[in-house]
Amino acid sequence: MPLSAMAQDPVYSLTELEEMLRLHPSLEAYGLRADAQRERAEAETALPDPEVTMGLNNFPVFDPSFTEYLPTNKSIGVRQRFPNLSGREAARDEILANAGQLEAARAARLAELRAEMFGQMLILDKVADQIILLDARNAKYDELDEVYLAEVDAGSPSLFRLAEIEGERADLERTRVGLVSERSSAEARLRDLLGTVPDGIDITPELVVWSGQANAFHTVRIAQESVEVADARIDRAEAAFKPDWGAQATYQQRENGTNFDGDDWVSFGVTLSVPLWSGRKQEPRLRAAKTDRSAALTDVHAAARSALSQYEALDAQRKAAQESILVLGDRKRAIAQVMEDRLVVYESGAGGYAPIIDGEIALLTLDYQVRAEQARADIATVRMNGLLVIPLDQTGAQP
Repeated sequence: MPLSAMAQDPVYSLTELEEMLRLHPSLEAYGLRADAQRERAEAETALPDPEVTMGLNNFPVFDPSFTEYLPTNKSIGVRQRFPNLSGREAARDEILANAGQLEAARAARLAELRAEMFGQMLILDKVADQIILLDARNAKYDELDEVYLAEVDAGSPSLFRLAEIEGERADLERTRVGLVSERSSAEARLRDLLGTVPDGIDITPELVVWSGQANAFHTVRIAQESVEVADARIDRAEAAFKPDWGAQATYQQRENGTNFDGDDWVSFGVTLSVPLWSGRKQEPRLRAAKTDRSAALTDVHAAARSALSQYEALDAQRKAAQESILVLGDRKRAIAQVMEDRLVVYESGAGGYAPIIDGEIALLTLDYQVRAEQARADIATVRMNGLLVIPLDQTGAQP
């Protein structure tokens, strides 16, 4: 996209970008699934629907009649089951733990998208600065052309250096093509994240200090929620050893018969489940639930090691980029000193001006490399911050 088109995009604040990022479909999906789980949790503690029965009892088959056979009657009954409360509460807690895990996953996804957003914005800033530096280098090559052409006219054999300059110009154009492609890719990613390409925002990443605790990482927090789910499954398996209750009442009506009077009566009953086959049913399920919890704890340790490895790898990239900036700074100072010396020689009339322009081109090349290393350090910083559970006002970017 041309720079003029980018300028047409509206300017947003970081707070507005955060709100736009929260509307990303992947985040909304996590939130909707968590809401659905909470609705299911509410339903788990409710009693089963009562059952209504209606029947005709002891009705003669070969001599159908309501008045000839004494036991013949009509009935209507109601039956209600009462699954044990501990089991219902454990099922609710398991579903709520699943909802908590979805919320933790949503927070991790938001942090990942936020780091991605800042990273792409940093790339856009870097590319813009590097294109300016390329233009400056190209202008210096124009000056150098004029100097060497003047030397050729004066009889100095500088044709070989002129050919080198053309080759270096071609390298600049290839580099520019790569930068334009990098810019287009970053803009496309930002449109996916935000629906637009933000402009005019200065991102200054600041590394959030890690507390040293494993649960400060998003992936570890998600794994810990799995342990909560496993704990609820254990409670549910243990509750299965407790009895389920039931109650029923039946109203029966008998019509007046040939040799007997009609009558009404009511029957009541209570049911109780007995875990007679617990050795083949409840006990294996309890052992399985405890094994699941052990596996969940192992996942927590694995997540902690993986998160720490990612954090240290990104930190190594950040430090390497910072050290490279220091090295490039030393080289810039050395070249600047050489240029001062050559300028003295040139002003004394004992040398040409071309070495000074070559020095300026070298400084611009180093500035280009410094900008790339600074972007590498900044992107590593925001990605490190993205691994951590931190408040929104500590995202590592200040307006």
